[in-house]
Amino acid sequence: MPLRSTNIGVPVKPPEKKCNDPKCPFHGTLRVRGKLLTGVVVSDKMHRTVTVLREYLVYIPKYKRYERRRSKIHAHNPPCINAKKGDRVKIMECRKLAKSVSFVVIEKEEAK
Repeated sequence: MPLRSTNIGVPVKPPEKKCNDPKCPFHGTLRVRGKLLTGVVVSDKMHRTVTVLREYLVYIPKYKRYERRRSKIHAHNPPCINAKKGDRVKIMECRKLAKSVSFVVIEKEEAK
């Protein structure tokens, strides 16, 4: 299987580590497209999969106010990134990898 270059078409810093995961957007054959989201990893108990909690605001026109909403998204976690619980990550949409996994972690954000 041919390895791709580290350019995935999104301006993110590629990971320093190398991996041989075919579902890695940097070192495998997985293409990313669509939505780019950020969130916090709340669970890393699954094999190469993390649960990302995403909080966002929705405007309610009747009350002219915003309400807070949250959603949990399952994302593939390549070994070269290896996000742990509590990490802030960027995830991007890809093809369906499992029944509930349609996103992949593309970057761990540094703590400020």
